[in-house]
Amino acid sequence: MEIDTKTLVNESFLKLWDYVEANDYKGWDPYDGLNSRVFQRLPLSKNYGLRLAWIQLFKRSPINLRSVLGVEKEHNAKGLALFLSGYTNLYNIDPCPEYRDRMELLRHYIKANQSSGYSGACWGYGFDWQARAFFQPKGTPTIVATTFVAYSLLDYYEISGDSQLLKMARSSCDFILNDLNRTYDDKGNFCFSYSPRDKTSVFNASLLGSRLLSRVYSLTREEVLLEAASKSVAFCTAYQQSHGGWAYSTLPFHSWIDNYHTGFNLESLTEYRKYTGDLTYDSVIQKGLDFYLSNFFTVKGESKYYYKKLYPIDIHAPAQLIVTMYRMNLFQQKRELIDRVTRWTIEHMFDTRGYFYYQIKRLVSSRIPYMRWAQAWMFYGLSFYKKAAYEK
Repeated sequence: MEIDTKTLVNESFLKLWDYVEANDYKGWDPYDGLNSRVFQRLPLSKNYGLRLAWIQLFKRSPINLRSVLGVEKEHNAKGLALFLSGYTNLYNIDPCPEYRDRMELLRHYIKANQSSGYSGACWGYGFDWQARAFFQPKGTPTIVATTFVAYSLLDYYEISGDSQLLKMARSSCDFILNDLNRTYDDKGNFCFSYSPRDKTSVFNASLLGSRLLSRVYSLTREEVLLEAASKSVAFCTAYQQSHGGWAYSTLPFHSWIDNYHTGFNLESLTEYRKYTGDLTYDSVIQKGLDFYLSNFFTVKGESKYYYKKLYPIDIHAPAQLIVTMYRMNLFQQKRELIDRVTRWTIEHMFDTRGYFYYQIKRLVSSRIPYMRWAQAWMFYGLSFYKKAAYEK
């Protein structure tokens, strides 16, 4: 007899929990190839083309080259934040000391991975990262990593009441306001850059910044936070396309529209509305939601990567579906879809050894157990599933 999805979630979550704790939350990442000791000894290791090709080799290879080529498992600040938020969800279900112990441990790891030399608390990744648009040296803070970390600290603050957590999250707002570049439109609205080192206009990244600013505003009532959040939202929503989706950024080679970044946008806009009371973008949110639900999930329960293309089926997408629907107060209403997608994901992308695969592809899939990209996201997503099931 087939077990129900809730039971399947609980069983896989326990195995996943054992796996990540056995590894002390450390692991490999799809983009950590430049940490290779072999690569760093190459004479052309600073060449743009070689760095980009090397990262893509590691990211796309179904064979894990890291042990052979000298890439160590490490903590990742964003991954640590996802685990911390996951534990706060578990604590809200069952407030036991065991969860508090793990939250304190993750808080310690997060603080140890903080970037220095900026206006406020901020975080990046523990590896050099070469993208087409920019190069980010190891430790360069980004708006995405920083907002996820600060959000997790606020999640913990709501449980503990520890003012130091709120203080650190508020400090992250100073990083966003003072250290990031801005691209302005003709109305004075703007998009935050991805990091202090670039001037790109990545919509999901700027909206995640707005999400954090608005949440902190709800606690401190500082108008400077509300003003910046609202101008970022105004800029990004103006780029919503007629069908309801968003390209990744304004750059011509960033014109794709994908699953989980669309989820980011919807979640961030919903959280902005929740924390500011600004109902201006209700129709934008609804249009985006209709596009998201109509284009990114199959009848079987597969999560499409692009809205016109199924493969690769990336583990990030089903995790974000759960979070987006929970944040939008649609979990129970969309339970059939969530269960269908979650069941397919567990049945096809979960290894009995306790970890989730990175991507299913048409021909050769990648079953590498990335910690941030796969384990942290599914721990986070499934914790919201468990929380929603409990709240029902």
